[in-house]
Amino acid sequence: QIRCLPTGVPRLVAYSMPYKIVQTPKLVVLLYESGTMFRQIFVDGRTHPADPQPTWMGYSVGRWEGDDLVIETRGFNDQSWLDGAGHPHSAQMRVTERLRRRTVGQMDVSVVIDDPGAYTRPLAYTSRHTLRPETELIEYVCENAKEIGK
Repeated sequence: QIRCLPTGVPRLVAYSMPYKIVQTPKLVVLLYESGTMFRQIFVDGRTHPADPQPTWMGYSVGRWEGDDLVIETRGFNDQSWLDGAGHPHSAQMRVTERLRRRTVGQMDVSVVIDDPGAYTRPLAYTSRHTLRPETELIEYVCENAKEIGK
């Protein structure tokens, strides 16, 4: 973040900054206040591309399993960190997220990180998110990069 680079998935999922979920029949869009970024999750039955362009956010496809939205993402570059401590990942990383609305105001997000290029076994955690549908996102732009080179 100090270099004004995108946070990337899955680290962005664990942040406490607000985000919005916009749902259509074939696409779910996540709008993040942090870094003013977005993700597209295709829920139209498609599969991942055979060789996706590596990106910070990866390429996401989703499906509904009962009340859970299951998001599988791959096609990452290897430039972001998994957490604030700087744990790396490789371009082989695959992330599976399970979003489950527990109550009207609570959502659990379970994340499994499978990266055979960096770790010997999958990493998993669950975080609890508070839903605030009346909240509006504000623009968040990192402007520190111009100061780093001085």
